[in-house]
This record gives sequence, structure tokens and C-alpha cells, in this order.
Amino acid sequence: MLMIGICGASGSGKSTLADELARRLDEPCVLLKQDSYYKDHPDMDFAQRERINYDEPQAFEHGELRADLEALRAGKPITRKGYDYKQHRRCDSNELIYPADVVLLEGIHVFYDPAVRDLLDFKIFIQVDPDICLLRRVQRDIVERARHVDSVARQYLETVKPMFERYIRNYVEYADLIVARGGKNARIVDILAFYINSGMVKAET
Repeated sequence: MLMIGICGASGSGKSTLADELARRLDEPCVLLKQDSYYKDHPDMDFAQRERINYDEPQAFEHGELRADLEALRAGKPITRKGYDYKQHRRCDSNELIYPADVVLLEGIHVFYDPAVRDLLDFKIFIQVDPDICLLRRVQRDIVERARHVDSVARQYLETVKPMFERYIRNYVEYADLIVARGGKNARIVDILAFYINSGMVKAET
């Protein structure tokens, strides 16, 4: 099994790269999103949940993610995790995800936990101009997550940018590969797919 981590700023194109790469692989593939592992807060009302800093590492269940990766590595199925961005609540299901030859994991803090990093055989960091990331995030949050411009701007200034400066940009030091221009970099998708399909990118033993 080959586990590949894709990390980068919010709006850098992590999901796009993961989706495009999964589509091009010859072998069965599992795609996991770190966003599905946000901590749940059923005891809070919506206004309280809305004020949580979702861009800091502590917002995620790193132990749960690590356990799922370990289970897949051991050949065991996991249940599908999910997250409702409109309600800021987990929406897990009983659907089983079975181990595959390739596991793609993408998220802003997938390189944060050393134990998770150690499970990744190949680590990719996406490097994109912050202005581009902001524009992509505004468009995504308004269209896909029913957010207002004021809310998106406030979140960007209060949590997204500070957490990028403090944590995310420094994850580049863990990367085996740095990708420019985000997930729409067709050339890098072609190269990665070729190397993985030909077995030139291999799992650590």
C-alpha cells in the first residue's frame, strides 16, 4: 500500500490535485479528506460553533485519522467520516471504506502530527500565491458552503491567514515534492500518475 499526503494552504488546490490524481491512477485508490476529521461539538449551539478556529491544528481529531490510516495499512476497512460545513457538525456514516493499493490524504494540517507523517510514504506540498488562495476560498465558500462575503473575509483575516503564517507554510520542510500552481498543474498530475502507475514511487518497507 502506498500512502500519499497532500498538504498546503486553504484554497491551494489540494482537493483538485487529489481528485485528478485519483482519476489517473491504474490501481484502486482511497481518497481521504482531513476536513472529515474535524472535532464535533454537539454541546454547542450554531453561533458558538461558528466562532471556532477551524484552521488551527487542534480543530482536528488527529488520533482518529491516525487510527484509520493504521487500520487501512493493516488491511482492515474503516467507516466513512464526513463533515457538514453549513452546520459545522460531523456527519459520519456506516459506509465501509476498504483498503486499496493507493491512499490519498489531503488537508491543511496532514503534516502536523508526526505519527501521521510517519505513515505517509510520499508527501506533497502545494505552493500557491496567497492572493490566489484567497480568491479560490471566497468563491468556494460562497458557492459550495452558503457563506457570506463578510463571513469569509472575517474568517480569513482572523484565522486562515494567521494559521497559515504560524503553521501551514512551514510544512514545506516535510515535503518530498513541492508543487507550484496548485491542483490544476496538469503536467505534475501526468508525472505523478506515471511514476505511481509504473511503480517508481513505492511504499516504505
